[in-house]
Amino acid sequence: MTSTRRFRLPSMALLLALLAGCATTTHEDAGSGIDLARFMGRWHVIAHIPYFAERGHVASRQEYTLQDDRRIGVRYVYQEGFAEPAQVREARAKVQSGTGNREWSLRFYGVIPARFRILEVAPDYSWALIDYPGRDMGWIYAREPLMDDALYQRLVMRMRDHGINARQLVRVPQAPDQVGREGFAEPKEP
Repeated sequence: MTSTRRFRLPSMALLLALLAGCATTTHEDAGSGIDLARFMGRWHVIAHIPYFAERGHVASRQEYTLQDDRRIGVRYVYQEGFAEPAQVREARAKVQSGTGNREWSLRFYGVIPARFRILEVAPDYSWALIDYPGRDMGWIYAREPLMDDALYQRLVMRMRDHGINARQLVRVPQAPDQVGREGFAEPKEP
């Protein structure tokens, strides 16, 4: 084999690897990161993988407030039934540097640690896909409380593409007429 040919084969392999990497780049990888100012505000929990701290909640939402450079105030607002009063849990989050503002560490009650990762955000910040790294937990957020079924199904598929067990996602009732519908969680209280 000539020296030119020996050089061409590794070069071609490298070029093919680079092209394959470009072909698999997804929307969330292409951006420079999450714009924290745009991410702040109210996000309705459209769906989640249920776990003890959120099971049976309706009309749930997260409210994020930028407090300083990398600290965020977190308010989780929910009801245990549509006739029940709203309840609030508060936490503090810190954005991990070097993550494009995608990874946060949280403290509930000042001591209970949790993690949060923004997998993907719509270009107009109308929806977001979230997970808890290292755990089988995930959420679909939206700025509006109601989501079109077709968009919801597309987002479920995107969650699956991110490695989330999307079969476990359950929709969170945001309106009373959603209670009892297929695919929606049951509230703790009627």
